[in-house]
Amino acid sequence: MSVKDKTLTVLEDNKGNYISGAKLAEQLSVSRNSVWKAIKTLQDEGYDICAVTNKGYCLSCDTDILSSQSITKYLSKNSNAFNINVYKTISSTNSAIKELAIKGGKEGNVIVSEEQTAGRGRLGRKFYSPPRTGIYMSILLRPHIPVSESLLITAAGAVAVAEAIETVSGREAKIKWVNDIYCDNKKVCGILTEASFGLESGGIEYAVLGIGINVKTPENGFPEEIENIATEVFDSGAFASADVRSKLIAEVLERFWGYFKHIEQKSFLAAYKTRSLLLGKEILVISRSSSEKAVVLEIDDQCRLKVRMEDGSVRLLSSGEVSVKL
Repeated sequence: MSVKDKTLTVLEDNKGNYISGAKLAEQLSVSRNSVWKAIKTLQDEGYDICAVTNKGYCLSCDTDILSSQSITKYLSKNSNAFNINVYKTISSTNSAIKELAIKGGKEGNVIVSEEQTAGRGRLGRKFYSPPRTGIYMSILLRPHIPVSESLLITAAGAVAVAEAIETVSGREAKIKWVNDIYCDNKKVCGILTEASFGLESGGIEYAVLGIGINVKTPENGFPEEIENIATEVFDSGAFASADVRSKLIAEVLERFWGYFKHIEQKSFLAAYKTRSLLLGKEILVISRSSSEKAVVLEIDDQCRLKVRMEDGSVRLLSSGEVSVKL
């Protein structure tokens, strides 16, 4: 870890409080000049660090820059499970994690970015990922479950995100099968799970869980095509804590990891069903060439959607898209 990263770790752990240059140098076993250079680099990167003679350095509580240090300090149970890398901008966190997976990267690698230039949603849609207002992250997984149960990864992620949003913001969060999180009937989060399957083993070689959360309103609002269906977890008046994105990321990671490491127990499934926006609702089952009306009967233990079509037939949906009026 570089002197800059070590310095940031100490400043994050003491956010809002002054720590002297001499104490920093002693704690990091470096010279005071090295500390000064690290502070200057961090300031150039946008960190609001106040320097006061005879008091030292203080990282402002208003600083809202994501870093591995700002996230890790809120991890309690599973801090050693993750290797978190944070970028200012990236094409797609899912694509970057897939590259790591192909190179043999270990489970628990996490990539977070302040912005995505080519963020993806399901069915090849673009995921709007403006800078400094959202959470865009992907997790590398190497699950030991049958391909038939791969949908459980998305379900576990959805419950973890919904619970994290409620814990950090106090807002109720619901799930629209299979991968969207809603607050007040508008979408705040999309989840994209991608996997590579072994032809010989018939199992999952690796999976990538991608999560995009609208934390606060983008500076110029949402694009016209999604402004009526998208919203944010915190509006501008409620966005009080500068660390809220780091807290939310840590909360999602810890909750998801608890579910994922025992995914065969399906301990999240009851919460997934309870939070469903679709149970008992009339929906449209959408395919490439048509759409059909159906009524949602239940979500089964493999997280498939059981529906009754207009002709009375019953289907189990494990993929595809559905639409409902909320």
